Amino acid sequence: MEEVGSGRGAHHVQSLERGLAVIKAFHAGAPELTLSDVARSTGLTRAAARRFLLTLADLGYVRSDGKYFSLTPRVLELGYSFLSSVSLPELAQPHLELLSAEVRESSSVSVLDGTDIIYVARVAVSRIMTVSINVGTRFPAHATSMGHVLLADLSPVELSAYLLLAPLEKLTSHTVIAPEALRAELKTVHEQGWAMVDQELEEGLRSVAAPVRNRRGKVVAAVNLSTHASRTTTESVHDDLLPPLLATAKAIEADLALAPASRAAHG
Repeated sequence: MEEVGSGRGAHHVQSLERGLAVIKAFHAGAPELTLSDVARSTGLTRAAARRFLLTLADLGYVRSDGKYFSLTPRVLELGYSFLSSVSLPELAQPHLELLSAEVRESSSVSVLDGTDIIYVARVAVSRIMTVSINVGTRFPAHATSMGHVLLADLSPVELSAYLLLAPLEKLTSHTVIAPEALRAELKTVHEQGWAMVDQELEEGLRSVAAPVRNRRGKVVAAVNLSTHASRTTTESVHDDLLPPLLATAKAIEADLALAPASRAAHG
């Protein structure tokens, strides 16, 4: 294999390229790798691969059971800045405005950031939570409909890492915090293609979310509608809010697919 970083300019930081090469060695077909696997995939020596892996572990991007290494959900932070500052919010915002005007409920788009969701676009029709929600607001993924949609697309290894890292706090009497119960719920979400959370984040708050996928079918964000339990039932959320929400998710996906490569490289 050609040495990593060969043929580069004088400005080139070879150690950065090598660290990124170690991260990119993991993929859907190889979510768990041994030290030898990483060295072979990247062309690094075992000693160099070990240093990079241990450094990434110190930073929280890699975990190990003593033999196998795997990425943690924290690697998603590496793509967050691009995702949140370039095309997705700009493309999603007009769709959220149309959706909220149609159903008269607040709508949002979020991405997974570590063990939390973070809002990257929002249209608020009315204030239904005790806290104000704005772009940049974070909530624990396990207690939100958008979090369930995003977590449901993680690989088994990524989900296991999430469950080890996430403080599954019981925020209301309805919050699901048992890992196996959460796994079962996420399996259902993955199969049906949407998530509904009933008062798990805050008493009186109901929300429904759908995935936003990139060109390769990977879930890169979630879009939701939130409403107050005093004016809706779970049945009415399913019947009245879910169909336009799913249509909006598809519309955002269509715009992502048409965006220039320089503005939608994540797609």
